[in-house]
Amino acid sequence: MTSLRLPQFQTASLPTALAFPVFMIAIFTAPRLLQAADTEFTTGSADPLINYINEQIRQGWEDNEVTPSSVADDAEWLRRAYLDLTGHIPPADKVRDFLEDKDSAKRTKLIDELIDHPDYVRNFTEVWTNLLIGRNTPDRTSRVGMRKFLRESFARNRPWNDVVYDMVTAEGHFEENGAVNFILAQLQGNPNTEEYHVEATARLTRIFLGMQVQCTQCHNHPFNEWKQNQFWEFNSFLRQARRIDHDRYDPESGQNVDDYSELSFRDYDGPVYYEMRNGLVQVAYPTYFGAEVAPKAENRREELGKLMCYDDDQHTVARAYVNRMWGHFFGYGFTRPVDDMGPHNPASHPDLLDRLTDEFVKSGYDTKQLARWICNSEAYNLTSQFNKGNDFDNPAAGEVPLFSHMYVKSMQAEQLYDSLIIATNAHKSGASGYDAAEQQRERWLRDYLRIFGGEEGDEVTSFTGSIPQALLMMNGPLVQNAIDAEKGSYLYSVLTDPGYRTDAMRAQALFVSALGRIPSRYETSQISKQMKGGDRLAFFQDLYWALLNSNEFLLVH
Repeated sequence: MTSLRLPQFQTASLPTALAFPVFMIAIFTAPRLLQAADTEFTTGSADPLINYINEQIRQGWEDNEVTPSSVADDAEWLRRAYLDLTGHIPPADKVRDFLEDKDSAKRTKLIDELIDHPDYVRNFTEVWTNLLIGRNTPDRTSRVGMRKFLRESFARNRPWNDVVYDMVTAEGHFEENGAVNFILAQLQGNPNTEEYHVEATARLTRIFLGMQVQCTQCHNHPFNEWKQNQFWEFNSFLRQARRIDHDRYDPESGQNVDDYSELSFRDYDGPVYYEMRNGLVQVAYPTYFGAEVAPKAENRREELGKLMCYDDDQHTVARAYVNRMWGHFFGYGFTRPVDDMGPHNPASHPDLLDRLTDEFVKSGYDTKQLARWICNSEAYNLTSQFNKGNDFDNPAAGEVPLFSHMYVKSMQAEQLYDSLIIATNAHKSGASGYDAAEQQRERWLRDYLRIFGGEEGDEVTSFTGSIPQALLMMNGPLVQNAIDAEKGSYLYSVLTDPGYRTDAMRAQALFVSALGRIPSRYETSQISKQMKGGDRLAFFQDLYWALLNSNEFLLVH
């Protein structure tokens, strides 16, 4: 067999394709009611801090009379851990190995394996690039430089406070020193206006300190303790930063074109003037939570970096990172939103947040260790299916998160794209070589980022089920290549591998590849009924299409 082809789906033919696997499309429509289990749980980790995490979360269940869900089975948990740590679903061979492994400590070992995997670095590089500069790269900002800086930082597991210090204080060429791109991305417009440093002030405090002081730019906040002067005190730290854009002459066009940008130092030793709502003009000097810096300080950003990352007894940078990473793994942080922390917005589990912050600092701001603690916790290992005793634990409805079951998340654009590639090898289907396959992959990725991606890396994930998204999934070139069964695709390998001796084994292989689990008895019986008669190739193509378009594939659960 050299080629297995199904004509491309057109919009008019979709009802026919959909009619076959209706039961498949709704495989995972919503978390289901499940009876709770009281069995003692452990991933196999002996770290005493994990016991503390479990005790604190369990205390919240007891205080709120919540019955937690059961521990997720291995297939559900494995898929979740891969998506959260590496940014894609597990390959089929890893699923089989994990499900067959009888080691009681296999979960904690898998966590260590994924944290040391190159895809962990790639995943968190992408997560933080989107968070720091957005998916739509601002003008005269280097996404390449930003990624390079973050990739090296996560690969070396640099202390998070050092990483933040570099981004706050960096100067230079936007690719030679990629750390400058965080502030460069926010400095747009006329450098001689008051607005020039406003966005940089808002982003820096929100992302690194978990404070939404941008609300106080024009007036004191009516609901929290942030005052107008505090915004401008932070703003004054950044007044010595300025972007310089360099052009070069292009002999082909005969015009100057963009060459590179740099973040440079400019003299500024005065106060910042701002106007209050009553019309009075006030002054603000560089002050960090009451710690004043001399207005004529040689480099205000260096002073800010030291205060934030090394001299803050409250460990605000550490607290903000812990909260954000808890939100990364659970879908919700200890506060809502995850970047609005303070007395006005109490944490759901304040003692746990305090302890995790302290331990994170003691660890040397070790980002990998924090991920281990969270992923080894009992709460992270629970199923997303709820029971009658915790169905009200629903932060999406405005409730305080109790983490009594895993909250369902939609995939980010990058997660969805990379998971489709892992499941199907679609970018290699019909490709003549490595270079052609990679070029095809880049073209498709641009489509997914355009249709699925947003400008912000928000707390809520980006798949919304819009019509353009649905059409791209159902009828897009990537999925079409996957089900065309060209040589090189996963479907081709399943249909031609003599190791899959029966059609039932082939169907099971597609389930493992797409959903990371073995089909249930009910699903197997339905597949057997559908398989009788008709075109065998068309059946497997329709089955795979249905699995890839099911809610169970599109959700992180």
